[in-house]
Amino acid sequence: MLSSPEFWLAVGQIIMIDILLGGDNAVVIALACRKLPDAQRRKGILWGTAGAIVLRVVLIFFALTLLKLPFLKLVGGILLLWIGMKLLMPEHDDEHANIQASDKLWAAVKTVIVADFVMSLDNVIAIAGAAEGAGGDHQMPLVIFGLLVSIPIIVWGSQLVIKLMDRFPMVITLGAMLLGWIAGTMMVGDPALASWVPTQAGDKPGSTEVLPALYYGCGVAGALLVLLFGKAMAMRSKAA
Repeated sequence: MLSSPEFWLAVGQIIMIDILLGGDNAVVIALACRKLPDAQRRKGILWGTAGAIVLRVVLIFFALTLLKLPFLKLVGGILLLWIGMKLLMPEHDDEHANIQASDKLWAAVKTVIVADFVMSLDNVIAIAGAAEGAGGDHQMPLVIFGLLVSIPIIVWGSQLVIKLMDRFPMVITLGAMLLGWIAGTMMVGDPALASWVPTQAGDKPGSTEVLPALYYGCGVAGALLVLLFGKAMAMRSKAA
């Protein structure tokens, strides 16, 4: 598994997805734990983060299972395209204004977990789509590995990442295009399209996979679609 280039490519995608879409986690954690006494604040952050990560692994497990059903990859891909386009939109509203702080440890932990559940749909779909690219039995191990690697980035490095994105807006654009790439490659592999999409023999006996040219072409098309429509929507929003 660790020698597979597809595994490490998917790990890199998951880490970038978590940086782009999981940056809100650090804000949620900080807001929920801000009223805790200093002695409990570290516990609140650690327990809240642990609970949120476990919840996310469970959600991704179900998402990976559901993506094997016809049409759900198409739906997930469309959602990913929309999420990527929204990343390129200017932000106006404070989405965290309704996060309630608590001076009780477990109340703060519950707030972190519930808020993460509400906000993690985009992460779950994107990470499940990236894990699909690894194929085989690597999916759940790489999801857990990718999430574990990205925890310190999210919790302790969020401010650095935010400053990097502010200084180099191209990082956000590339991240949005990555989501478009994952959407395109995920949609072309939907079981509902199996009889329409040209395939070739897979690595395992009796298995098939989408032709590489079509697979990568759909990925490029998804990335360009997010870039063009996202930029157009951003320009229209600024004009309005």
